[in-house]
Amino acid sequence: MEKLVEIKNLEKTFWVGHKPLKAVNGVSFYIKKGETLGLVGESGCGKTTCGRTLLGIYEPTGGEVYYRGKRIDTLRGRERQDLKRKMQIIFQDPYASLNPRMTVGDIIGEGIDIFNLSKGEERKKKIQGLLKLVGLNEEHINRFPHEFSGGQRQRIGIARALAIDPEFIVCDEPISALDVSIQAQVVNLLIRLQKELGLTYLFIAHDLSMVRHISDRVGVMYLGKLVELGASEALYENPLHPYTKALMSAIPVPDPEHQLGNIKLTGEIPSPMNPPSGCFFRTRCPEVMDICSKEIPELKKVGDDYFCACHRVK
Repeated sequence: MEKLVEIKNLEKTFWVGHKPLKAVNGVSFYIKKGETLGLVGESGCGKTTCGRTLLGIYEPTGGEVYYRGKRIDTLRGRERQDLKRKMQIIFQDPYASLNPRMTVGDIIGEGIDIFNLSKGEERKKKIQGLLKLVGLNEEHINRFPHEFSGGQRQRIGIARALAIDPEFIVCDEPISALDVSIQAQVVNLLIRLQKELGLTYLFIAHDLSMVRHISDRVGVMYLGKLVELGASEALYENPLHPYTKALMSAIPVPDPEHQLGNIKLTGEIPSPMNPPSGCFFRTRCPEVMDICSKEIPELKKVGDDYFCACHRVK
């Protein structure tokens, strides 16, 4: 299966006054056509920035971005505009991401108008078809966002992303703002759409159980770096990095007799503006060694398409 999207040593630095903040610090991964790569980690680890930099919403500070084998981070003008048709995003907040002054039809149809894909009755039928596809009614086309629940609004956001027939979608924490009872519905909708339309996802989230449900492979980020990457089942059943182990131990188990074996991390998360020497995780790591303060561990291959950045893992 071909690589649809690939990033190599991607970096994104923001400046806070005169100090650099490396939100994404040398991240590399690929996503095959038709698969879902989950990206997890604590808030502020750089997940969303990575996704937005990949799409070109943020200009990368360093590294390379490829789409179907072609480097795209250097594209400008018409070539870059055409690429936006193939790569879309579903935003985290279904309340802030929809213009309250626009009808649902105009919100979904905005991309159709920009790329001049259809007009008049054909445009209306396409929008109604998209509404039906995501589980809403055709009559909703003339309503405004405030008339919908959070789950319905996110379905509108999904329809908007699908309007210009993309191949690749960044799902930027699409369920974190929704009620728990609605989250599974939206994830199952994304899975169904992927099968029907042949979509490829980068699924960014901090709900680890949902990530396991939807993802083929999972990457774990900490302080702007990728620390572990591998097949979903392998990573969940046998995590190698101490940070991944701590994350997995915190997943709730629906069994009242289950004994919680949480790995409690001590200390504060370091500032990305002033990260510790060596391994960024060493100040909180329960398995820290002397070498951890001296050398930054490389993300190296430790199994069949499995990668980990830890001095303890050989």
